[in-house]
Amino acid sequence: MAYNRKAFSNLPQAPVAAKKPQTDTRHGLTRTDDYAWFRADNWQAMFKDTSILDPQIRSHLEAENAYMEAALGDTAELQKQLFAEMKGRIKEDDSSVPVKDGPYAYGTLFVTGGEQPHYFRTPRDGGERHVMLDGDKEAAGKDYFRLGGLGQNRDHSHGIWGYDDKGSEYFTLRVRNLETGEDLADVVENTSGGGVWAPDGKSFFYTLQDENHRPSKVFHHMIGQPQSADRLVYEEKDPGFFMGVGGSLLDDFIFIDIHDHETSEYRLLSTKDLTAEPMLVAEREEGVEYSMTEGGDVFYILTNDGDAKDFKIVEAPVTAPGKENWTEVVPHEPGRLILSHAAYARHLIWLERRDGLPRIVVRERATGAEHAIAFDEEAYSLGLHGAAEYDTDVIRFSYSSMTTPSQLFDYNMATRERVLLKTQEVPSGHNPDDYVTRRVMAPAHDGELVPVSLLYRKDTVLDGSAPCLLYGYGAYGVTIPASFSTNALSLADRGFVYAIAHIRGGKDKGFAWYEDGKMEKKQNTFKDFIAAADHLVKEGFTSFDNIIAEGGSAGGMLMGAIANMAPEKFAGIIAAVPFVDVLNTMLDDTLPLTPPEWPEWGNPIESEEEYNWIAAYSPYDNVANKPYPPILAISGLTDPRVTYWEPTKWVARLRATAPEAGPYLLKTNMAAGHGGKSGRFQRLEEIAFEYAFAIKVAGKM
Repeated sequence: MAYNRKAFSNLPQAPVAAKKPQTDTRHGLTRTDDYAWFRADNWQAMFKDTSILDPQIRSHLEAENAYMEAALGDTAELQKQLFAEMKGRIKEDDSSVPVKDGPYAYGTLFVTGGEQPHYFRTPRDGGERHVMLDGDKEAAGKDYFRLGGLGQNRDHSHGIWGYDDKGSEYFTLRVRNLETGEDLADVVENTSGGGVWAPDGKSFFYTLQDENHRPSKVFHHMIGQPQSADRLVYEEKDPGFFMGVGGSLLDDFIFIDIHDHETSEYRLLSTKDLTAEPMLVAEREEGVEYSMTEGGDVFYILTNDGDAKDFKIVEAPVTAPGKENWTEVVPHEPGRLILSHAAYARHLIWLERRDGLPRIVVRERATGAEHAIAFDEEAYSLGLHGAAEYDTDVIRFSYSSMTTPSQLFDYNMATRERVLLKTQEVPSGHNPDDYVTRRVMAPAHDGELVPVSLLYRKDTVLDGSAPCLLYGYGAYGVTIPASFSTNALSLADRGFVYAIAHIRGGKDKGFAWYEDGKMEKKQNTFKDFIAAADHLVKEGFTSFDNIIAEGGSAGGMLMGAIANMAPEKFAGIIAAVPFVDVLNTMLDDTLPLTPPEWPEWGNPIESEEEYNWIAAYSPYDNVANKPYPPILAISGLTDPRVTYWEPTKWVARLRATAPEAGPYLLKTNMAAGHGGKSGRFQRLEEIAFEYAFAIKVAGKM
């Protein structure tokens, strides 16, 4: 689709990356990588100190940024306009509805002009706010700052808070006196971002990130002691597994959760003896997942054990939680995917998805009586927030659709009374009746039907002339909800159809939908997205020369794959932190996420068959001289998930291999990681930048 280059006239000379061929032979197959040199040998250290980046690499990234600025310089005013619109839809001095916990209720607020949350508390039943942590104050003078939350101890005297000030996702933990706002001397570095208090409030547990950015050890920290004195509680030796640590509402157990994308294992530490060895619940079995929540004298366990593909809930005695004692409570129903669960003194609740739509189910523990919380819109999103206390009948949930702003409810599980606590305010105004949300089903190559959620203005003419932003992800079983987005309104108000393709690789239509989009079936994900584009064109929502595709991270892999498979069907592509160098990354077991990712993509080191699966679609390895549309790639220099060199190499190869197509633009955030910039308005600036590219490509400036 080279004619889209008309939107990018008079461009300067694009940066040309030097070719420094490196060969790699696996399973008798040899590949040559001209741009492997972009992977800095000192990448681990560079994530913590970007000043040590190789000057040649830095020079190239800066040249790419300058070229991108030149290509999109004429969108500067549009970006400002989009940003102003998006900011105008946000209540600047917004605050959450506080959550009751003991003598207090805890919440967050933002101040006008502020980028970071402030954590506050009030007396339980209302009263004056006391700010415990001012995120704007902590972030002052820093290019990047992200808070990891604030967790109070049982007597509400102190809280653990964490921050990352580089974007590398190595969090530092501090302990704060919640009344005075002063921090203790304790500093715990290189953590995953949070801590779990022991009941006495004199110590806490945390997960340490190793030099390869893997959470491999759980430590016990005593307040007032140096980090070097912390006791190792558990170490996970297998680099293919993530590990996290959590607590229970009853403060009776510390949960150590060990898992990859398809297998899990729990170890429990009773808070009655914090020095004991953690107790194994059920030994890991490949493909068997389980997660636990407390229920007083029992644990409730959500699992797919025993061919329960869409999951079931079992219970086990607290004193003997092993699998031999699991008793079924909520049976497996094919097509009814149970996503999460929680238990309280008198009720068991879970969030499930059936026919692509979510609902919350409440069960009375004493009688087994059940009822559901559901809604009637064609496409919507539900969030189950639960409660901070165990002995309660009131839980909290949120609801929204693509046209309906988010609503927050308290729900009494005993009386079934639903109380609307808050409706998301849109200060600049929003009339849901001006917009239409729909869900259509796109026929895939193999006869499956792919749900596509749509948002557009009621007055948009559906004759194929409307531009369309088509978003997709399709990995790790992640479902992209059809929720309200104030940002998407800026596109809809300019005549765009905003579309989300619920493609395989997510769990939008159950666990099988995920299985059909991973490992050897990964190409279904890409074909589903192309099928969604085909269907939107066939039904008159848009046309191929008006579709801009967007995806990030694993969705960026999707963008690279569909660019190779069907470049003529897209007018432009936005690939945010795109995982495009799949084969090289899965062959590099020193990278943070490689071993844990093998169950998702395959292990090309050990298996020739799995090597070939990945080689067949890996976007970087399949670049060819094709009519690629304009492509915008966005990366973060300190991103530990999708390293900066992946999109850098991809853009270099695209430009060298298909020089008459494109153009190919690369923006590297030199002071940010996987999530982009950290402030709430800084993030809007990035979205405005992406949308400006889409609008420019669509010729709607």
